Amino acid sequence: MVDYKLLEALATVIETGGFERAGVTLGLSQSAISQRIRTLEVRIGQPVLLRSPVLKATPAGQQLLNHVQQVKLLERDLAKSLPALSEPAARLRIALNADSLATWWASAISDFCSNEALLLDMVVEDQDTALRRMREGDVAACLCSNPQPAAGARCVPLGTMTYLALATPSYQKRYFSQGFNEQSVRAAPAIIFGPNDQLQHRFLAQVGYHGAFPYHLCPSSEGFMKLALAGMGYGMIPEIQARQEIEAGRLVSIAASQSLEVELYWHFWRHSGGVMERLTTALKAAHS
Repeated sequence: MVDYKLLEALATVIETGGFERAGVTLGLSQSAISQRIRTLEVRIGQPVLLRSPVLKATPAGQQLLNHVQQVKLLERDLAKSLPALSEPAARLRIALNADSLATWWASAISDFCSNEALLLDMVVEDQDTALRRMREGDVAACLCSNPQPAAGARCVPLGTMTYLALATPSYQKRYFSQGFNEQSVRAAPAIIFGPNDQLQHRFLAQVGYHGAFPYHLCPSSEGFMKLALAGMGYGMIPEIQARQEIEAGRLVSIAASQSLEVELYWHFWRHSGGVMERLTTALKAAHS
């Protein structure tokens, strides 16, 4: 049987991004954390961490991380019947896209977290790539646009988010006075959340454009909106996030009657226990 103190060290190194920070979190020295990782590698007979070029789990380490995530969730259920096992504050690590975090997520999970006495460690990741974090064992669950579950995981559809290509009226007049066409798209600066953000590409492909276009990178939902309102570019913004700005006339769609519907899927490990089932029920209720 693997010593769970060793697994805890591995999980904390990955979650905090380093041996020194993991030691601070666990109240141990950096050398003690390193020793636990070495002991774990000796016991299973292979490396669990790649230290260069960036710190990440090996395939064996990923399997162990997935295991320890599920054990933590099952311990939550056990604590329901054996309160003495309960920790002061349990934490669940989840990857989700910034737009959900900026709009509907908080209201969907607030009562659940309060009732379960649960803390969340939320990792912001593009909706197209969040599942990678789960496959790597970094998180126990993720919210993303990928409908294909990882091996050993469940995938539950939650609903859609509607995105509009929005900009200020003055920006629209400057770049799209002759309509939404190939020439205007090539000249008009867009706003993209990050290098993995494919919403702009998917929208343009949907309306028949597959070429290059200029863009700003802005990894912040709040900053994304502010850039659009400042007239710096057009961006794919959730309709629920921009509703007031649209109604006030501060933002307009640059492609009339065109929108992008993004399906959202909730992924979590099978056999994760009742806490994950109850969280899934809360998320489904928010989109019913």
